[in-house]
Amino acid sequence: MGHNGPRPAAQWQTPHLTAGQAAPESGPVEPDLDLVETAFLDAFPACPDPTSFLRLAGVPFTGKGKDGVVLSLLRVEANAATDIGTLTPHLGGASFRYDPLPAQMTSRRKSLAFVYFDGGGLVRLTLAEAKALTPLA
Repeated sequence: MGHNGPRPAAQWQTPHLTAGQAAPESGPVEPDLDLVETAFLDAFPACPDPTSFLRLAGVPFTGKGKDGVVLSLLRVEANAATDIGTLTPHLGGASFRYDPLPAQMTSRRKSLAFVYFDGGGLVRLTLAEAKALTPLA
């Protein structure tokens, strides 16, 4: 394809910063992360070896966040939700009207979360946030 091949858009603008304010760090961004997350959601629940799957995906079991806190992976949550009804508030908001949705208007959503323990409580991370952790041996 040479120099005419498709490339990601270049960010050439400089953000407007106040005096003394540092520009935000822009780390490497994985292209099509939403597609990667969708593929992960499709394959992970059915995989025979979840531990190896996570290793191949580059998700650390124990990692250090940007703030220096050590996180330990406890759970991977892959959830599916189907919206089958709608609520419309009445004027004033004291009551509402419920209507079930016809089949063609229902919507399905999947969500993915990595639940880590930080020593004091549970922390839910996205795939991108989990992969951004610095792995600990």
